[in-house]
Amino acid sequence: IASSMKEGAMTGIARYFFTGRPPANQHQTWRDIYSTYWKSHYQPAFTLATAYVIYSLLAVQNNEGKLPMVLVVLSFTAWVITPIIFSPFPRWNLIMQDLREFNGFITGGAGTAEADIQEVVSRGKKGTVRSLYECGLADELCVWSEQHLFMLALCFLAKAALGFYVLTVLPAEILDFMPVFLVLLSFSWVVVLGYFSAGLNNVFLVFSFLIWAAAIPLAHMVIGGRFASPNASTRMPEYVISLSVFIFFLGLVKELLLITCRVIFALCPCLPEKVKAKRLHEIIRMCFVYF
Repeated sequence: IASSMKEGAMTGIARYFFTGRPPANQHQTWRDIYSTYWKSHYQPAFTLATAYVIYSLLAVQNNEGKLPMVLVVLSFTAWVITPIIFSPFPRWNLIMQDLREFNGFITGGAGTAEADIQEVVSRGKKGTVRSLYECGLADELCVWSEQHLFMLALCFLAKAALGFYVLTVLPAEILDFMPVFLVLLSFSWVVVLGYFSAGLNNVFLVFSFLIWAAAIPLAHMVIGGRFASPNASTRMPEYVISLSVFIFFLGLVKELLLITCRVIFALCPCLPEKVKAKRLHEIIRMCFVYF
């Protein structure tokens, strides 16, 4: 309900939002569960869990006590597991079938072509996305092409203010690890370029994610011996926190780029509206893959 109210407040459109259980005699697959609840359950759960982990790591790092936050832990845990637990017919044979189907949903390449953009938008609004890529891209296209520019800019300014506050309160020794992830991002972008150059080959797209596992081996080449002083396990909380901060600011850069494109298209009356919409969709698709 909160997710629906948030979307309605930002877009000014009151869309139907499915919040109830499916029919008792109809099995709901994990793919259907994710497509239905990712924005209302899984995304908030991941955000809340990340904030809780950062809070716990900071408390451990400074050798200070912390609040148990039982309700917070129960909340993000329940948001993840309850759609699966309360799905009708949770039988073992159906679970194995769901696993195979969900694996195909994750690795599927549906909606990756540039010519599929309009179909991706249509499927996203109907809730009939065919792959994880298409699910995320459909939401990005709807948000950055249909929401009001003023609301997008206002949300960006609020996030930028939060980012500035984070920079002022976090210890500098944690932020010192961020150049490691900047180097990894540059390698990842090279692989993404290969993904587009090789005709949207999923091998490159998967490798662009796997390359982030090289953070620890690459760290000593970027920041020297500081990454393991006094040892790597002691510095691990700082790695986790700095990675979260880096991802947050990377999202801000993407939002700034997309808002700038929206402003440029709004101030360019010489182009037809269809051309503007097509170019904006192409930019959103590129940003979705690169960021």
